[in-house]
Amino acid sequence: MKKYFIYAFISLLFFNFSSAQDVNIEEDIKLSFACDLEKKILKNSEYNYQTFLAKDLNEKSLDKFEINAKQPETLSINGLSLFLSKKAELNVKVVNKDVVLFKAIDDKNNYSESGIIDRKSGELIHEITRNIESDNSEKDISFYSCRKNEKKI
Repeated sequence: MKKYFIYAFISLLFFNFSSAQDVNIEEDIKLSFACDLEKKILKNSEYNYQTFLAKDLNEKSLDKFEINAKQPETLSINGLSLFLSKKAELNVKVVNKDVVLFKAIDDKNNYSESGIIDRKSGELIHEITRNIESDNSEKDISFYSCRKNEKKI
């Protein structure tokens, strides 16, 4: 199951995110999660997709990760990163009974963040890409296990 989840996430990341079909909010939700970091994969000048376990990193878990969605196209992500919390317009917004998928790109198309969370299992994958246009692009891919406190609006 986890392999299919990761495959779906990666294939969606490489899909063209600029068209209107990337907005599909099927229901109004208000989700709140507490997430524990499990592992992180780094790709930069020092590491080439090297995996680190949470115990080997000095990073905190997510105490309050919130997702708010309202049909037909409003989606806000708070508590995962400052970039996503401040970003008013996400490029990709998908909310259905199984997953929430989101992606945001900065104005210069040089930095992006994306994520997907399985609402049933609580698995969260968060990807940060820096220097997108460069040959030396950097990626941080974090894997979390989340516990949810879900309330329908």
